Amino acid sequence: MGRIKTVLVKRVSRELVDNYEDRLCTDYATNKQSIKSLAHIPSKKIENVVAGYVTRLMRARKAA
Repeated sequence: MGRIKTVLVKRVSRELVDNYEDRLCTDYATNKQSIKSLAHIPSKKIENVVAGYVTRLMRARKAA
């Protein structure tokens, strides 16, 4: 079983994907760098979780 993502992580990730889909991709490391410039997230841990969830959302959109 995986970890449960908080409402904050899901909301921020969905907003980033909806607004900046052209700047994001299916690679975690690239998304991590992009998110640093697109959003101000004070915690490095939350930033990493958001980057991971964004990557997951982008892979799902690509597969659909």
